[in-house]
Amino acid sequence: MIAKRTMEASLPFMLLLAYTAGAKFHFASYYADHMVLQKEPSRAIIWGFGDPGSKVTLTVSQNHSVVTKMVQMEENCDTWKIMLDPVAQGGPYTIEVHQYIKEEVSNISLKDIYFGDVWICSGQSNMEMTVSQIFNASKEMEDASKYPLVRIFATALVQSEVELQDLGGVNLQWSIPTARNLGHGDFSYFSAVCWLFGQYLFEKLKYPIGLIDTSWGGTPIEAWSSKKALNECGLLQYIERSPPLYLDAGPREVSVLWNAMIRPLINMTIQGVIWYQGEANTLMNTDLYNCTFPALIDDWRKAFHEGSDGQTNKQFPFGFVQLCTAVQVQTNDKFPRIRWHQTADYGYVPNKRMPNTFMAVTIDLGDNESPYGSIHPRDKRTVAYRLHLGALSVAYGEKSIIFQGPYPQRVQVNETQRLLNITFAECVQLRHMDNKTFEVCCSNQGTCSWKQASIVSSSSYSVILQSPACSDGIKGLRYAWSEWPCEYKQCPIYNPQELPAPPFITFSYNNPAWIFL
Repeated sequence: MIAKRTMEASLPFMLLLAYTAGAKFHFASYYADHMVLQKEPSRAIIWGFGDPGSKVTLTVSQNHSVVTKMVQMEENCDTWKIMLDPVAQGGPYTIEVHQYIKEEVSNISLKDIYFGDVWICSGQSNMEMTVSQIFNASKEMEDASKYPLVRIFATALVQSEVELQDLGGVNLQWSIPTARNLGHGDFSYFSAVCWLFGQYLFEKLKYPIGLIDTSWGGTPIEAWSSKKALNECGLLQYIERSPPLYLDAGPREVSVLWNAMIRPLINMTIQGVIWYQGEANTLMNTDLYNCTFPALIDDWRKAFHEGSDGQTNKQFPFGFVQLCTAVQVQTNDKFPRIRWHQTADYGYVPNKRMPNTFMAVTIDLGDNESPYGSIHPRDKRTVAYRLHLGALSVAYGEKSIIFQGPYPQRVQVNETQRLLNITFAECVQLRHMDNKTFEVCCSNQGTCSWKQASIVSSSSYSVILQSPACSDGIKGLRYAWSEWPCEYKQCPIYNPQELPAPPFITFSYNNPAWIFL
């Protein structure tokens, strides 16, 4: 699968090379008809390549309104970059760019351009899964015509050992969505999570949304991180090099996808990013993910802010999907550890280490019947719905929206009766009495022996557990700490908004949230 897509990516790459070789004056590869540029209050950036020393003018026109910008290219530089004035949401606009050098004039243009919000969607195969692979695929693709102002773009699969200035190739140039370009092929384009997330945003915001899909299956976070970001975590080479066993592995080398599929985009002004990755890191550098993931977010934010001359927010919203399930038989605890590390070991977001982030919890979306393997659940609509709730709250300031399930605030232990009263900050709904999801740490000569704790009852803000006998007392508590913690939408704890409680682990040592009676 991966090898086939890589070969397909070589065609647009070669076409791009042929185009650029024959014409010095052109837009960067991801500027094209039908695209969405970032609306006000930010200023959109347009850039491209030209002849050193030339003068470049740009006009933005709609009906009889025309705005002109000009830039003088330096003698030793073959790129031009123009920042537009802030433009309100809407369109269509026409953008024309002219290059003047000596007595020669060259013209290029963009048509059917809209201004709205631009989101980048990145990660590995669960982000890569196309609309044709998910539940209700036929209807999802038929509905594409209802969203002509949700515009889509997909990069080609290209890797590079050095940072590229422009994309090496394009799989889907900016397009109005159709059934064909949403479901081009398995793990090809267009990303189902990305598309449905954009669809939800458009239904709420009622203005154009631009979606950029840049993802590659079987890839670890190290490939998507710059060397600078990896250095922040003391990691520039992999410690473990075993390839993932459950799917064809994509590139794993340090920074090769940052170099080729993210770095070329940083001049563009964007609204935010959504990310679905982590499965590959259950098999490599698992316990560094609590550093590598926050470091990637920090680094991308800095790069896009600087690349857009300050127009992309330096703390732009970053959403991600907490890992779903893989196999029902528990083999190790690497999936729950990655889920925990995705929050920088806080268990929830935003937090002090990961400000302005939001998370979709998906531990209850396991799909053992998926024809693409249980690692690839087909309910991507629920994933996108939960993501968009976070975006509305974090990115769009709708603070009344709850976008994450209940998280514990206090653990009260009655050691005589062996009862634990877990208090939550928001209302909880006990969906069923699952006696396998909670576990307590029974201390045994300083080490943990995890034993199941039964749910006894619940109230609006608490759940009461019956603990097994622990000779040295209860030292810790964890919830949903397994690879496949519950069946489809049947975890024990949800909130009234039907969002599942995220997995957590907590210990009593010097923890004021623990109270012993």
